Amino acid sequence: MALGCIEVPFVSISLMLADYATKFADVQLLGLDTTGNENIMIRLSGDVASLDTAMIGVSERAEVLGVNAITNVISGPDKQLDGVHVYPNYIIPLFDGREQFLPTDYQGEKKMSKRKLNAIGILETQGLTAVLEASDAMFKAADVKLVCKEKIGAAYVSVIIEGDVAAVQAAIEAGSQAVGNLGKLIAAHVISRPHEEVSALLPN
Repeated sequence: MALGCIEVPFVSISLMLADYATKFADVQLLGLDTTGNENIMIRLSGDVASLDTAMIGVSERAEVLGVNAITNVISGPDKQLDGVHVYPNYIIPLFDGREQFLPTDYQGEKKMSKRKLNAIGILETQGLTAVLEASDAMFKAADVKLVCKEKIGAAYVSVIIEGDVAAVQAAIEAGSQAVGNLGKLIAAHVISRPHEEVSALLPN
């Protein structure tokens, strides 16, 4: 099996592109790695042809989203490479965020989530005051449920919600408008019917 890497900015964009890749090609999502700034690396596995297909699709989708995707496929990775990218997850004390987003974080080593979500919404800001105001607006605007809050450092914080597509869209729109001048709105996206491998990265 080959290893595929996609590096893009922001949790919101990385979740969207991970969902796109797993729907676009026959690849497995291994997880997301934070880098200490806004960039996130998506790790995928699969055969070389499937990963190459995923990289083409993701690069095109990233361009539509207005970001540059750094992509790479390593064919037949050396076993020692596991020591570089496979390691236990932990919380980074500096900003209380996960170093990696792994499907085993909430599901365990042998139990992957098979839950089907109608839609998830991701609202990402730079600034904690902004995300609190935006989150309150989202919860008041529509019948949505909080999934989690994720931090990646440098005051980048994402709130992820779930519900039916219309409710999530209404909530994300309300949250985006509520940010105002309290902080910087980084992204606000809705993923309809997220792939189960993406769902497995999120708490139940």
